[in-house]
Amino acid sequence: MPGGGVGLVATADTGRIESPVTLKAYLMCAFAAFGGIFFGYDSGYINGVLGMNYFVHLYTGLDPNDPRFAKDGSDPKGFALPSWQKSLIVSILSAGTFFGALMAGDIADFTGRRTTIILGCIVFIVGVILQTASSSYGLLVAGRLVAGFGIGFVSAIIILYMSEIAPKKVRGAIVSGYQFCITIGLLLASCVDYGTQNYTNSGSYRIPVAIQMLWAIILATGLFFLPESPRYFVKRGKIVRAAEVLGRLRGQPHDSELIQTELAEIIANHEYELQVIPQGSYFSSWANCFKGSLFHQKSNLRRTILGTSLQMMQQWTGINFIFYFGTTFFQQLGTINNPFLIGLITTLVNVCSTPISFYTIERFGRRSLLIWGAFGMLVCEFIVAIAGTVDGSNPTTVKAEIAFICIYIFFFASTWGPGAWVVIGEIFPLPIRSRGVALSTASNWLWNCIIAVITPYMVDSDQGNLGPKVFFVWGSLCVGCFIYAYMLIPETKGLSLEQVDRMLEETNARNSSKWVPHSTFASEMGLTDKGTLAPEIVEDVERKGSVV
Repeated sequence: MPGGGVGLVATADTGRIESPVTLKAYLMCAFAAFGGIFFGYDSGYINGVLGMNYFVHLYTGLDPNDPRFAKDGSDPKGFALPSWQKSLIVSILSAGTFFGALMAGDIADFTGRRTTIILGCIVFIVGVILQTASSSYGLLVAGRLVAGFGIGFVSAIIILYMSEIAPKKVRGAIVSGYQFCITIGLLLASCVDYGTQNYTNSGSYRIPVAIQMLWAIILATGLFFLPESPRYFVKRGKIVRAAEVLGRLRGQPHDSELIQTELAEIIANHEYELQVIPQGSYFSSWANCFKGSLFHQKSNLRRTILGTSLQMMQQWTGINFIFYFGTTFFQQLGTINNPFLIGLITTLVNVCSTPISFYTIERFGRRSLLIWGAFGMLVCEFIVAIAGTVDGSNPTTVKAEIAFICIYIFFFASTWGPGAWVVIGEIFPLPIRSRGVALSTASNWLWNCIIAVITPYMVDSDQGNLGPKVFFVWGSLCVGCFIYAYMLIPETKGLSLEQVDRMLEETNARNSSKWVPHSTFASEMGLTDKGTLAPEIVEDVERKGSVV
C-alpha cells in the first residue's frame, strides 16, 4: 500500500490542513531557536575584543601596562589595530559563513535538517578551539574562518528547520525567537567582554572566545532529542517516517485523521511543485532555483532574488556596524568615558526590543513591520548623521547621537531583525526550499562580509575618517529598504507554507494581505471516493524521493 500503510485523509477545507498543537510541541519548535545564541555571541564578542588593551598589545607589540593605554579600556591613545587587520579579523568569519551556508542546502537535502545543524555545531567547536589556542594573528584568522563554516551551516538550516516544523499561527513568532536568541548572544558577549576588558593576560580575549563552545554543545545535544522535519521525509519519499515525526511535533497519534489530513496537503503540494518543475540531476536541481521570469511573481527566479535581496537589505540597514565596530567607533568619538559600557547598553536595547516582534509579526504581519521598521531606522540614522556632522565635538550632542542610535536599534530589532529571517523561511516551495534558504542566508553573510571589510576604511581616522557621517550612508540605504519593502515584500502571516506557495502564484506583494485561501492542494491533485489522497500521488512522491 502506498505510504507503507499510512492512510492520507484529504480535505477541501482550508481551515483543516493543520493539526492542533500541544504546549510540548510548541516548546520543541522553540528550542531550535537556541541556535541564534552562538551566532550572536560569535558576532558580538569580537566587537569588544578589538578594543581590549591586551589584544591590541598582542598585534602592536606594545606593553599592556604601558601608560599610554587607558585604564578604563578606552582607545590606547592612537595605538589600535590597523584598519586592514580589523577588517580581516571581522570579515573572515562572514566569508566562512557564506560558503558554509551554500554547502548547507545540499547537505540538508541528503542527510536531513537536524543532522546538518548538529554537524555545523561540531565544525564550529573546532573553529573555537583554534581561536582559543591562538597567540598569533594567523591562527586566530584560521579559527574564525572554520567557525564561520559551522555558523553558515546552522544559520541557513535552523531557519529552514523551524519554518518547516512550526505551526502556521505562530511560525513568525517562533522564527523571531531565533533573532531574539541572536540578541541574547550579543548581550552575553558584551557582558563577558566588559568583565575581561582590563585583564592584562591572554584571558582577556581567550575567555570570551572559549565560552562559545558551551552554546554549540547545548544546541547539538538538544537536537539529538528533537524530531527531523516531516517535509524533509516527504521530499525523500519516506511517508511513514513523515507521519511519525509530524505526529510527534503536533502532539497527536501519527495515524490520527488530523495528522493524515495535514500530511496529505504537504504531499499534494510537493507533487504539484514537481509537476511544475520536474527534478533532474544535481546541477539541474540547482538550476531550478533560477527558472522562470523575473517579472512573474510565482517563478522560482523571482523567489530566489526576493530571498537573497531581502537578506542583502537587512545588512544594508547598517546594524552590524554597531555590533561589530561599535566599541571602537565610540572610542573615536573622543567624548565617551567608557565605550564598553555604551556597547553593552546598545546590546541591551537590542535584546529588550526583539520580543516585541513575537506579537507584532503575527498581529500586523511581516510586510507592515518591514515597511515601518525601515522608515523608523532611516529617520534615526539621518538625525545621528546630521547631529554628528554639525556639532560632533559637543558631549551633549554625542549623548543625543547615542540615544538615537538606541532608537534605531529598537526599530531594527523589532522589525527587520526577525522579519527578514521569517520571510525567507516561508517563500520557497519544498523542492527548492533548502537551497533557496541557503542562498538567501549566504547573501546575508556575503554582504555582512563586504560591510565588515569596508567599514574600517570608511570610519577609521587614518582612512576615510567619516565618523558620524557614515550614518548618511546607512540612512540612504534604509531609504532603499523602505521602497523595497513596500514594492516587493508579500504578506505571509497566518498561512501554511503550502498556502504561501499558492498565494505567491495568484497575487502580488501590494495586494497579498487581502488574499485568503480558497482551496487545498489535496483537493485539486486528486481525491478518492472515500476522501483520501489518490494512491498514485503518494506512489509518485515515494518514487521520486527515493532517487533524490
